[in-house]
Amino acid sequence: MSKKNKLRIIPLGGLGEVGKNMMAYEFAGDIIVVDAGIMFPHNDMLGVDYIIPDFEYLINRKDRVRGLIITHGHEDHIGAIQHFIEQINVPIYATPLTRGLIEAKLFRNNAQHKAQFKTIQAGESSNIGPFKVEYFHVSHSIPDAVSLAITTAAGLVIHMSDFKFDHTPVDGWPTDFAKLAEYSTRGVDLLLSDSTNAERPGWTPSEAVIGPAFDKVFAEAKGRIIIATFASLISRVQQVADAALKSGRKMALAGPSMVDNVKIARKMKYLEIADDLIVPIEQALNMQDHKVVIMCTGSQGEPSSIVGRLSAGTNRQFDLKPNDTVVLSSHPIPGNEESIGKTINRILRRGATVIDDKVAPIHVSGHAAQEEQKLLLNLVRPKHFMPIHGELRMLKQHAKLAMQVGVEEENIIIVENGQVVELIGNKIQLGERIPGDYVFVDGESIGDIDHDIMKERGQLARNGILLIDISLDKHSGKLLHDPEILTRGFVTSEEAEKILPEVRKRVMQAVNGGGMSSEKDIINTIKSYLHQETKRRPMVFVTLSKA
Repeated sequence: MSKKNKLRIIPLGGLGEVGKNMMAYEFAGDIIVVDAGIMFPHNDMLGVDYIIPDFEYLINRKDRVRGLIITHGHEDHIGAIQHFIEQINVPIYATPLTRGLIEAKLFRNNAQHKAQFKTIQAGESSNIGPFKVEYFHVSHSIPDAVSLAITTAAGLVIHMSDFKFDHTPVDGWPTDFAKLAEYSTRGVDLLLSDSTNAERPGWTPSEAVIGPAFDKVFAEAKGRIIIATFASLISRVQQVADAALKSGRKMALAGPSMVDNVKIARKMKYLEIADDLIVPIEQALNMQDHKVVIMCTGSQGEPSSIVGRLSAGTNRQFDLKPNDTVVLSSHPIPGNEESIGKTINRILRRGATVIDDKVAPIHVSGHAAQEEQKLLLNLVRPKHFMPIHGELRMLKQHAKLAMQVGVEEENIIIVENGQVVELIGNKIQLGERIPGDYVFVDGESIGDIDHDIMKERGQLARNGILLIDISLDKHSGKLLHDPEILTRGFVTSEEAEKILPEVRKRVMQAVNGGGMSSEKDIINTIKSYLHQETKRRPMVFVTLSKA
């Protein structure tokens, strides 16, 4: 087979990490992109709102990109779309609910006019350049999710995005097993599959177990119930609505993303909720506590979310009450465990009760566990296998599962973001490496913050800052007055009384003595002294002015 029949698989996000999923497929000079998600920042990424993939490779070839295909409406798959279409404005292929969620998100960010959509349905296919893309339904924790069968002259590739084998899903639409079996009869050259739960043995429980757990919580709660989950977890909204109806409570929605997403899902009939069950949040706050359930965001302990603000006592619209029951209906995203733990502790200190998935089965994962992953491999029987969506340890564990069900080790390839993979002939091989790093979003700043700035922010947070203001006589070069010293987050006031006079003295000696008058010399001298005295390394800045 000639090089013209080489399919290049280019992971730009989601491999070696959980989140910001993005994969590109390149064939015969044309490119399609699957998903464009975000990732939440780690605890040490101070001041960062979220992280998007580095798609510079695509920007440099944007005239060859033919389309962006979105598998489902979760933030780790759609969150970066507004940034993507600012650079590469191509058709966005999405199912009706997914399209609606994207449109609402773009509208909130005033970017809706830039998008061009092509609505797709499970069971349909699209010819996009040299790619034939078939869409088939998969069960996940959001309705209208699909995975992809991508056919080129290089062969058939199955892109299995987030999925689980739930036989009793909330929307009544299980994964399309028949279609997976059909692909197997055609011959699958490469399977890419979600690895999020590759370390979890057994089967992921069905969404059906959540209903009885919610019924129990609703029956036992004496005051308001506040349920925190992802705004895009539409299936959970339905389950909360069902429990509210049974218990005689009214349901209110807090936060623009939650309000918008539920409105869209109801309009499209993906949610069956009676009009009189939902009340405005303002009305709910004036009702008897035992008659109310409030749905909001913040299940990951995000400080700016409603639950994050409630835990800190900084939410403007309403505050926690001692009899409130706060339900965190999600599983911690890796890296968020600490912030979630702190949020729970703050809520408990304010007198409310907290229920998470350690206490009751009020959340189940939307991702396949080990037995489901092995079943998929046995259904599809791929010639080659590439685990996707997960940290490196998850990808490696998924590879072990593939070997257990008969995939040869030499036919399995494990890569992280930026490592191109090539499918050519009857073999799979590594291509070149391209940029696949984090792009930090901080307010209106996109990509201006790099790892050096992150390192500096971390140093500031750990060791504080010391600022020295020096005014010199422009003729003699001597000090016009004693240096002014400002410090934050470095030493206590007691320590400052001892250390700062010595800092001032050393600066005066350095300048008036004439031995060291440059800013760099002064900074190095003071840093050395401070580390010797405190064992800390604050960031030291000097401002020099002459008059």
